Amino acid sequence: MLEGIVYRSTGSWYLVKTDDGFLNCRIKGKIRLQGIKSTNPVAVGDRVAVDKDPKDSSQGVISDILERKNYIIRRSVNLSKQTHIIAANIDQVFLLVTLNNPVTTFAFIDRFLVSAEAYGIPVILLFNKMDSYNEGERQALEEMQAVYGKIGYETRFISALAQQGVEDLKKAMGGKVSMFSGHSGVGKSTLANAIAPDLDLKTATISSSHSQGQHTTTFAEMFDLDANIRIIDTPGIRGFGVVDMSPTELADYFLEFLQLQEGCKFHNCLHVEEPKCAIKQAVAEGQIAESRYDSYLKLLEEDTPYRK
Repeated sequence: MLEGIVYRSTGSWYLVKTDDGFLNCRIKGKIRLQGIKSTNPVAVGDRVAVDKDPKDSSQGVISDILERKNYIIRRSVNLSKQTHIIAANIDQVFLLVTLNNPVTTFAFIDRFLVSAEAYGIPVILLFNKMDSYNEGERQALEEMQAVYGKIGYETRFISALAQQGVEDLKKAMGGKVSMFSGHSGVGKSTLANAIAPDLDLKTATISSSHSQGQHTTTFAEMFDLDANIRIIDTPGIRGFGVVDMSPTELADYFLEFLQLQEGCKFHNCLHVEEPKCAIKQAVAEGQIAESRYDSYLKLLEEDTPYRK
């Protein structure tokens, strides 16, 4: 039996890197993850136990998934009761944000951040395509950055196409498994190519009629940039459904709420209609951004058939 790391998942086949090289693997029987109704039991980044095929040394069978350090999941697009594991065993996520072509909303960023906080994954916000904005657009993006910088999130202004900020970013990736995420067309594959031109990943073109990116990365995939840098390139995400979160714990994943909610009159305050709520007062006084509070309310209001 060998141990390896899943580098690519294409539904029924998994590319696993072992000490003996890469193996194309299938899953043995039905591997079920305790407590997770997932459409993909094995994800990119998973450490797995593999048995080589005695008839074909290039193939194998995944017999077990080793314990995960963390993972990031979202609701499956078509099956609301099931979840999709985007990747596992991640050291940090770079969420790429663009003002337009495509638009990245506060709501999308907040949903992503809440999920990452819930699974203990650090997120760095990359405000991309800085070379393409006019003065007004740059100001709007700087205002967006200020919201998250004030909370304590690491943020960077970059241009993957113009190579702005790329070298510093590469240094921040040293010795880590980093995941790139964001909408289609936001520049994930362009950034990966800027960091390591030899990758030559397909890049997205923007649909002029919808200002949305065309999906070019169909499945998540891990790449070795050098001996100590690994990246996971992921398919573009249009929506991001948060899972496995009770109403009472949701506020814990809004970091600026966590610091203030001890001042609420009621210990189980949901920060909606309760009197003497420290969070509502902070929003009124400008301590908490209205966009963040709006995201919180929308998440709180969502129906909960998938929460078990």
